[in-house]
Amino acid sequence: MEPMDIVGKSKEDVSLPKATMFKIIKEMLPPDVRVARDAQDLLVECCVEFINLVSSESNEVCSREEKRTIAPEHVLKALEVLGFGEYVEEVYAAYKQHKLDTLDSPKGGKSSLEMTEEEALAEQQRMFAEARARMNNGMALQKQSDSDHGLNS
Repeated sequence: MEPMDIVGKSKEDVSLPKATMFKIIKEMLPPDVRVARDAQDLLVECCVEFINLVSSESNEVCSREEKRTIAPEHVLKALEVLGFGEYVEEVYAAYKQHKLDTLDSPKGGKSSLEMTEEEALAEQQRMFAEARARMNNGMALQKQSDSDHGLNS
């Protein structure tokens, strides 16, 4: 079986982190079961192919709806089209859990739609202040570097 073509990518460019995949494989099996390295590699390749297949079909669903961005609903529909409908409920539950986890994370934060106007303005001011500080620090470092090299006249 030939690997699926991925636009602009060679087969070697598209992969999953093997160490992470091997860890997942090990965690999914009973502790007394060992998996040969070749079998692990084959499982990783199967995962990559599955992701490519679902991505491609999701893109098709998205295109048929004349959308430009693949949404979770497109992925769920792609799973149904590809014959993986029995997994849709579990995948959707994992997606909802992921959304909850990312909202609770420090990086998740509130979106601008969930903020009051005052909160959004305060957040904007904070980001401007951080950007100014980074810029000014960079300028200070540049001036220091110039004077260190005798470029300051």
